[in-house]
Amino acid sequence: MRRKLVAGNWKMHGSLADNEALLGAILSGLHDVKADVAVCVPFPYLAQAKARLAGSRVAWGAQNVSQYARGAYTGEVSAAMLNDFECRYVIVGHSERRTLFGETDAVVAEKYAAAQTAGLIPILCVGETLEEREAGVTEAVVSRQLDAILARSGVISLANAVIAYEPVWAIGTGRTATPEQAQAVHAFIRAKIRALDAEVAEHLIIQYGGSVKAANAAELFAQPDIDGGLIGGASLNAEEFLAICRAA
Repeated sequence: MRRKLVAGNWKMHGSLADNEALLGAILSGLHDVKADVAVCVPFPYLAQAKARLAGSRVAWGAQNVSQYARGAYTGEVSAAMLNDFECRYVIVGHSERRTLFGETDAVVAEKYAAAQTAGLIPILCVGETLEEREAGVTEAVVSRQLDAILARSGVISLANAVIAYEPVWAIGTGRTATPEQAQAVHAFIRAKIRALDAEVAEHLIIQYGGSVKAANAAELFAQPDIDGGLIGGASLNAEEFLAICRAA
């Protein structure tokens, strides 16, 4: 059985005081959680996450990374900088980065490679918009996004990565994918990777990132190819997040 990973994506939320309370509540509630747990916090709070979580079973990471190692890129944060805060994970290609900030498949592939070069584990987000789903091109979109990674870094790179399937149409819209819809795309991703390397596919963690909540987590995580979740808004509530972790 593949291990489960539940990662909280705090997006652009938080304050030092709120974070302290949230992290403390998460740490105190982990006694009956068997899944791996991580939180991905905004850049300014990485030092706090490191200080609060060091020595615990909760890993931490960032929500983005530059594709550039160094140079005149004002406002960018390199993978080496994330290493200074002992991050384990970094999210790359999140749907909001793709849609709001224009990150292309090629840019995401470069960020993925930069993260791995620095020893970070990228959480690679893939997924389709509502228009793409209604047009019946979900698999083509997800395949294209994966192909950019495979062309740049090769299938073996996925042995040190996590994939998160994000149906963009089910994030913060009130619409939800059924467990069967989510499973179908997860199975497609695993089959695509299996055709290239069966061992990598077997151990690959594929998370679901489409508005996972305590109420639907158990049913989602019971699907054979869903190996945990990339949790957005629900990760800002310790009780809700812990319930999701327990479901995994």
